[in-house]
Amino acid sequence: MSILELRHVEKIYGERENQVNALKDISLQVEEGEFAAIVGTSGSGKSTLLNLIGGLDNPTKGEIFVKNREIGSLSRKELTIFRRRNIGFVFQNYSLMPVLNVYDNVALPVTFDRGKHINREYIEELLRELGIWEKRGKYPNELSGGQQQRVAIARALVNKPHMLLCDEPTGNLDSATTIEVMGLLKASSRKYKQTILMVTHNEAIAQTCDRVIRIEDGRIVTGKRRFPAKGGDDAC
Repeated sequence: MSILELRHVEKIYGERENQVNALKDISLQVEEGEFAAIVGTSGSGKSTLLNLIGGLDNPTKGEIFVKNREIGSLSRKELTIFRRRNIGFVFQNYSLMPVLNVYDNVALPVTFDRGKHINREYIEELLRELGIWEKRGKYPNELSGGQQQRVAIARALVNKPHMLLCDEPTGNLDSATTIEVMGLLKASSRKYKQTILMVTHNEAIAQTCDRVIRIEDGRIVTGKRRFPAKGGDDAC
């Protein structure tokens, strides 16, 4: 079952002679539970694609469906709520609130959502699984890069999103911590049946994913799955 579908998506920045066609006629389906890497050279359109899927930017043309909802048809308020409840984000720079401790950083998305109560048992479970429960009272500047990224992952998972979008989540980490973070993401995908899309420049990391989606000059040039998806379709 597809959790994500893009239909003939284009993204153009600027006007006239300054116009840049960042994405060109992107059509793509991603199945529920897939862990897919998005790879390509710098400027190929990887992060732009991730931002459009996450509703952080709007396509110039085309449609994007998440859980069968065309996100371009949602009002700003509806999109904010839909995104908060269905999509988690993990960025290279962690994006933690420096004035909040680990626990409060993780709980923050839940406090924004008045329709949800804070499940303190689940937050504790997340922090224990990620090995940072003992750091719950620490602030971001008291943590290592790997610990900060674990906090960012916990924050992304706290609302139990159906889809996790990761933009170079291991870009600032050493090789040992990179392996740990990838293991955590894969374990989360399996345990919570989450779909993960991860932009990475690291080919070795990409090859450990279920699928590699390669972008060049704003176009998908290959997106075959390493293993057939449910239903037997082996191409994007």
